[in-house]
Amino acid sequence: MGMNVGGGGGDDEVVSAINTTPLVDVMLVLLIIFLITIPVATHTVKLKLPVDANQPTQTKPNNVVLAVTANGQVFWNTTLVPTHQDLLNRLVEVAKQKPQPQVQIRGDGAAKYLAVGQVVATAQEAGIAHVDFITEQPHTN
Repeated sequence: MGMNVGGGGGDDEVVSAINTTPLVDVMLVLLIIFLITIPVATHTVKLKLPVDANQPTQTKPNNVVLAVTANGQVFWNTTLVPTHQDLLNRLVEVAKQKPQPQVQIRGDGAAKYLAVGQVVATAQEAGIAHVDFITEQPHTN
């Protein structure tokens, strides 16, 4: 006359199967996370980023050095170029030379981006193939 506590009147069997539902849920969540993050990591543009230190500029006599001051004035070597059309005319003459001299732009650190951008656009419009920017080396103590 033994009492079965919690028994339904049959044999008590130990369930030996593992409940895999939580495991499948976790795996599906991880799969979704990987599917979302992998394209973000692989669709980046591969670039070789510039190094801070640059090589010293070698200014040759036939190179054109354009200086852009903080207030937007443009100088051809040391001569003021008053208008965009004057700069374009001069650069067109330089672009016809073979081999074409390098155009080097010295932009003041306080110059507006627009002023330097207009000089670069004018050089491109004139057909200049090679434009350099002259910068200073960082000061190390």
